[in-house]
Amino acid sequence: MRRRSFIALLGSTAVAWPLAARAQQSAMPVIGYLSAGASAPTAIFRQVLAEAGYVEGRNVAIEYRFAEGKYDRLPALAAELARRHVAVIVAVPTPAAVAAKAETASIPIVFLGAEDPVRVGLVANLARPGGHVTGASLLFAELGPKQLGLLRELVPTATRIGLLINPSNMNADDVTKDVTAAGAALGLQIEVVHASNILEIDAAFASLVRKRADALVAGTDSFFFNRRLQLTAFPPSIMHASMRKRAA
Repeated sequence: MRRRSFIALLGSTAVAWPLAARAQQSAMPVIGYLSAGASAPTAIFRQVLAEAGYVEGRNVAIEYRFAEGKYDRLPALAAELARRHVAVIVAVPTPAAVAAKAETASIPIVFLGAEDPVRVGLVANLARPGGHVTGASLLFAELGPKQLGLLRELVPTATRIGLLINPSNMNADDVTKDVTAAGAALGLQIEVVHASNILEIDAAFASLVRKRADALVAGTDSFFFNRRLQLTAFPPSIMHASMRKRAA
């Protein structure tokens, strides 16, 4: 999804907020922002609101909920926003949208994710989403082969590549399959390691060092983004590549 298209998507959705707000008899519409990460909304998000005529604190309020990379917290956070009766929920990335949809069948949900929204049950189909959920999917899982190609150019002698996956993320299987298949086609050996907490990241790197991995590809994941300093700090012998997008 191009930046312009994403702005148009949220901007077009924004026109429904006053209607939902009036239904709630609220003087100011409230946006629920549900993130699997720990970062505040990006400048583009705020620009989208501004272009639609909304400025936080002036004519719109925003309720923020951050899971800080702990996916098991998303259902409870989504439930809080549903009880708050927000006018719309902006959910980033896909796991947040899935949690939001499970909590409400009436509040509009706008998502930005990395997985196939049809496969995970967010929408009926891409052309006609239907229901109360819409958004954009970046399909980051498909970038795995391209990341391997980039690593091959950067480190021509690399033959053993580590793939760091968060098993709690719903894109784990897709990314693993895509990268493993691409690695086989390039004659590379893919060493898959898993981590869903800080200690498991340490254990994963220790395993890659023992296996003499030449480089690392990190799967798209909010938890990995939050731990990016930890990931890039060690070990220096392994070149890092990342399939993550900007903080969600």
